Amino acid sequence: MSGNADIAVIGLGVMGANLARNFRSRGLTVAVHNRRTEVTEHLLAEHGAEGFVACTTPEELVAALKTPRVVVLMVTAGQAVDAVIASIGEHLEPGDILVDGGNSHYADTERRSVAAAAHDLLYVGMGVSGGEEGALLGPSMMPGGDTRAWPVIRPLMEKAAAVGQGTCVAWCGRGGAGHYTKMVHNGIEYGDMQLLGEVFTLMRDGLGMDAPAQAEVFEGWNRGRLSSFLVEITAGIVASRDPQGAGPLVDAILDEAGQKGTGRWTSVQAVEAGVPLPTITAAVDARAISSRRAQRTAARAVLPRGVARIPELAVEDLEQALYAAKLASYAQGFDLLRTASEERGYGIDLGEVARIWTAGCIIRAAFLGRVREAFQRDPELPSLVLDPSFAEELATALPAWRRVVAAAVIAGIPVPALSASLAWIDQVRGERGAAQLIQAQRDWFGAHTYRRLDAPDAPIHTDWASLERLHR
Repeated sequence: MSGNADIAVIGLGVMGANLARNFRSRGLTVAVHNRRTEVTEHLLAEHGAEGFVACTTPEELVAALKTPRVVVLMVTAGQAVDAVIASIGEHLEPGDILVDGGNSHYADTERRSVAAAAHDLLYVGMGVSGGEEGALLGPSMMPGGDTRAWPVIRPLMEKAAAVGQGTCVAWCGRGGAGHYTKMVHNGIEYGDMQLLGEVFTLMRDGLGMDAPAQAEVFEGWNRGRLSSFLVEITAGIVASRDPQGAGPLVDAILDEAGQKGTGRWTSVQAVEAGVPLPTITAAVDARAISSRRAQRTAARAVLPRGVARIPELAVEDLEQALYAAKLASYAQGFDLLRTASEERGYGIDLGEVARIWTAGCIIRAAFLGRVREAFQRDPELPSLVLDPSFAEELATALPAWRRVVAAAVIAGIPVPALSASLAWIDQVRGERGAAQLIQAQRDWFGAHTYRRLDAPDAPIHTDWASLERLHR
């Protein structure tokens, strides 16, 4: 026997509660459950009981739902997800749908999909981005998994993901495609944040700009091609005064960045897939270095760094460098998505991914509309940097980008993501690099062979030790 609730949400932390409120605000009847009943009671007390069906047990939750039942899990990734699936799974019927809306690792999602299919349940791993405000007002949703689930959940998710710019949800593909896409989204987010942090540091330490001047620059950029959520909030952050003292609040914050692991997952997957991802990896490394405060303090004692001013550096050059490095980072992220989709059979539509990232999510930006257009023009586009429109902008930005990185290096101001992005571009566009020497080294010590320019299809091994040496 079924009830009248359209959808259920299990896990009523900030994200889960706001998503439940979102569903309710779109006219849906929402069954809700939390392991701790006082959390459910708090939601109803704060936001009213109308439209919510409070359930104290998994069995009661299942009974409250229309069939086929749609249950959204908003619990902490890892063992908690498995525990909730085990507790509710025994009450579900064939054809019911489980949607994991947390930040689960894509491999866990694929494992759970197989286990659910064995019981004729449809499993969906759905990345959700936008923070607590996005969850309430319209997040970007990245579902993937059992394709039979999409026609059922689509109208529900489209209601929740409706924002002024459109509906920021699309089917990402089979298996773990949804959570893989969210993982890459978070990796790009790491890159964007690090690039903005480096430009902020160059303004402060290199140009000696005060907070109001920095805020004015970021606000101006947000009115141009760098218009995005992260640039917008960066302007707001540097403009904010410390409520407990004088000066900007950002200067009172400990220089130690946290991370929940999704950026690191992206770097690990890129290494395993053989996809270069230097911008995001540099961002992950920078967060790791920032957390080693004791080591950094000890290093300053023996390796003093005198930050030099860079008065000749133009703010316009910073804008060019930031935009070009951002483009490089997105090109790397979409390359990883394409590679994973092809190797894992996900069937990810890169243009649709760009579309659902244009609003609702943390990396939402006007720039993504052009990314979508690039993939619409050429669905087989190997890299965004090869799109004629973006290639022209990169060519224009390169001189300024080089000036920024060179000036930062000379001044001793670390710009790992800006410089890694530039090095990636130079490697991508380079005719010959270090690989020829590396191949010779591998062949010398391991007989791994190499291929000649005049015979690229024939592997060759050389007895290097016996070769006649060139006269010096």
